[in-house]
This record gives sequence, C-alpha cells and structure tokens, in this order.
Amino acid sequence: MNTFYVITNYQKDPEFETAGRIKEYLESKGKVCSIQRTEEDAHQGSFRYTDAQKIPKDTECVLVLGGDGTLLQAARDLVECNIPLLGINMGTLGYLAEVEHRNIRHALDQLMAGEFSVESRMMLHGTVYHQNKKVLSDIALNDIVISRSGKLRVIDFKIYVDGVFLTAYSADGIIVSTPTGSTGYNLSVGGPIVAPQASLMLLTAVAPHTLVSRPIVLPDDVEITIEIVSRHSADGDGAVATFDGDTSVKLNFGNRIVITKSESRVRMVKTKNTSFLEILGEKMNN
Repeated sequence: MNTFYVITNYQKDPEFETAGRIKEYLESKGKVCSIQRTEEDAHQGSFRYTDAQKIPKDTECVLVLGGDGTLLQAARDLVECNIPLLGINMGTLGYLAEVEHRNIRHALDQLMAGEFSVESRMMLHGTVYHQNKKVLSDIALNDIVISRSGKLRVIDFKIYVDGVFLTAYSADGIIVSTPTGSTGYNLSVGGPIVAPQASLMLLTAVAPHTLVSRPIVLPDDVEITIEIVSRHSADGDGAVATFDGDTSVKLNFGNRIVITKSESRVRMVKTKNTSFLEILGEKMNN
C-alpha cells in the first residue's frame, strides 16, 4: 500500500497528535498520507468524523483512529467507497479496532510491506414503516436495536421471518446483529458469539419477561419483520430503532421494521495472524 487516509476521533486524539505522527512516518517512507480534519474543524464540534467526498480516489487504505464507535461510523459513511479500513484503538476495549496504540508503527510497516489480509463483513439493511409508508432506511455493520422509549415499561414485539409468524416477546428490547456485532451489545445480553467472517443474523431479546428465552440464529437470506404492539404500554410510549448506535427513529405502536442482509459489505484490514478466538480471549481477560 502506498496511499493512506487518516480519520481521527478528536476526543481521543487531541490536537491530532497521533494522526500527525502517522502521517509523518508514512511520508518518511515515501508514501502519501492525508488527514481528513483540521484542528479548526475539530473545535467546531462537528458530530461526524467522516466525509467520503474528501477522500482521494486513489486511497488504498483508510486508517481510523478512535474506538469501535468511530470505526462503525466510518464504515457506514464510507461503505460505497469500497476502501479497506484499519481500526486503531485509542479507547479501552475494542473488538473492531484491532491495532493497539503501542503497535501502530509495526502495523504501518505491515501495510507498506503487503503483510495483511482483507476481510469482507456483512451488513444489515433496515426499513421502518408507519402505516405501510416508508419512514427511514439505513444500514448497520454491528446491529439494529429496537429499545423502549418513554416510561420504563416492557415493549411487546411480534417477530416474523419471511412473512411467517415466529414468536412474540415482552422485553426491554430486541437486537438484530451481524456476526461482527455479536461481540457488542448482543454479547452483553447473553447472545451467541459468532466469527465475524460468517454471514448470518442473530436475534436476541433484551431482558425478556419470560422463564424461557433463547437467542435465535438465522440464515443471511431471510427477511425479519419486527412489529411493535401495545399490550403493556400506554399510548405515547412507543420504542426507538437505532442503527449501530448512531441513526435512530421513533417507533409507534403498529409500526414495523423490516431487516435483511444489505447488498453493501465492509472491507476490514487484518494485520494480525491471531485467530478470532485468540483475540476474543485477549479482550475478555483484560
């Protein structure tokens, strides 16, 4: 690789110190490197870290400095660019951002020497409907979460797969996760852990009001429909659907969200030779 682009989370890389060192090191090796944001832009408090329009067409790798949240946002914003992403962890616990701060220079040497692989990760596509009219469509690399909004009452869900009724839940929420997202919120509520290269969908209830509840693993070619019903809640409570913890939309009773595998995929650079299970063990034991 010869051409790089750096996206940084200013809160985790004050004054772009780490981003600047990366640029300086790559350019000392004869490579091309640009940093997306200027310090002036950062102080303006812009929420998004990523602007696909600013990335040169010949960019071979985007380096994302921050944590998993920064990388998720970059992945969604840049998915149409089809440029491999490498996450550099500037936070505490990162599953997606595989390169730790102390190992940045070694990872850059690997990229320049071609000692890396690129994994293709599936994404989800969700569409929210109100009275059969489309309200919002978006994609997610990790998960689409439907959670309660308003008073602390459980939400009643009806779940359909390919138009066939599957089950109903009274719960605090429902998570539909990709394999990449299996180590996120899904893991926190007892969902299964899946190797990120897999292609399937995980359906996990959050704090279900039942004696028996099991996560459900579904193939990647199904259509999941989640309908919000109002058996336990008062008018006006409703729920909210969130895509990768970023985009969100209010759901009222009778609304539904239809989730399928997205046609878009994210390309993630892998510099380590360690397996997914080794990385998982390292993260869980820290």
